[in-house]
Amino acid sequence: MTVARQQVTQARRIVVKVGSSSLTTAAGGLDADRVDALVDVLAKVRSGGEKEIVLVSSGAIAAGLAPLGLARRPKDLARQQAAASVGQGLLVARYTASFARYGVRVGQVLLTGDDTSRRAHYRNAYRTMDQLLAMGALPVVNENDTVATDEIRFGDNDRLAALVAHLVRADLLVLLSDVDGLYDGDPSRAGTSRIEEVRGPKDIAHVQIGSAGKAGVGTGGMVTKVEAARIAAAAGVPVVLTSSSRAADALAGRDTGTFFHATGRRSADRLLWLAHASTPRGALTLDDGAVRAVVELRKSLLPAGIAAVDGEFSAGDPVELRDATGRPVARGLVNFDARELPQLLGRSTRELARELGPAYEREVVHRDDLVVLEP
Repeated sequence: MTVARQQVTQARRIVVKVGSSSLTTAAGGLDADRVDALVDVLAKVRSGGEKEIVLVSSGAIAAGLAPLGLARRPKDLARQQAAASVGQGLLVARYTASFARYGVRVGQVLLTGDDTSRRAHYRNAYRTMDQLLAMGALPVVNENDTVATDEIRFGDNDRLAALVAHLVRADLLVLLSDVDGLYDGDPSRAGTSRIEEVRGPKDIAHVQIGSAGKAGVGTGGMVTKVEAARIAAAAGVPVVLTSSSRAADALAGRDTGTFFHATGRRSADRLLWLAHASTPRGALTLDDGAVRAVVELRKSLLPAGIAAVDGEFSAGDPVELRDATGRPVARGLVNFDARELPQLLGRSTRELARELGPAYEREVVHRDDLVVLEP
């Protein structure tokens, strides 16, 4: 067993993500045998009491297609939400019944991007899942498709899984798909080979990565899985990407799938959510001095460095910080409402405190609530 695969066997808290195509038929509707096969693997992994599993499961919309008489996944949000409303109950009921065969309780956790971009909300999400695990239950996480709008959607559960892995302080993320790993070309063509390990983005810079799978019931594909692996690895969480049929081998540390080495250290929760889960509610244009202070010196953003304000947002919302050309350079949680900021632009905090009161002697975005974006 390689050193990389030893990390798999030593992982105590594991997040497993499974896609719609691994749980449903092409026509929609849950495949009970597939669900049971996955549950058999996960129940065995946690049976010794030393390992904890958090399951991020797609399949709600796909499960709701057949019961609603839909031949394929609808493109409009309203019908997707209707399908999710029917399918989510079926999905959790199926997991509940299947895990009950092993005496395992299931707890449903539904999240939206809005839940995870606000500190109080993601702290609550962490406490809920941590308590479920402490009480011996298995959290089943999904995007709350029934209420999510286009503006606050994760868009795919691969990214959600990467963020959940960081949130629950997981030791490992396992992404299950209908493909048994990342290949250096189209896996259906002769001459291509599986990439066993990825130590950083440079290792796969030459690889052309495909999109959604053949089943047509999900939103993801290899692109979203590799991006999720990058997010998790950059946050200090190693990742195994493989097929659902090889889940047992992957979790046993055998040579299957693609192993992504952790490339960074665990960062503050809010910064990872801010960079990858938040949708900016507005934008602040910075002068050159402020851009340098924020990006290079990692300082807080003060009113004096802001040239313009766009959008409607409230204190605590995520906003985009842009340079003079409009290029996004950072994201942050703003301390003022949009309507308050115009009168503050270009002025020092000392001047503002003297004129408007001590409440205005503070940063527009504190450095602890700010993340610099990759160029």
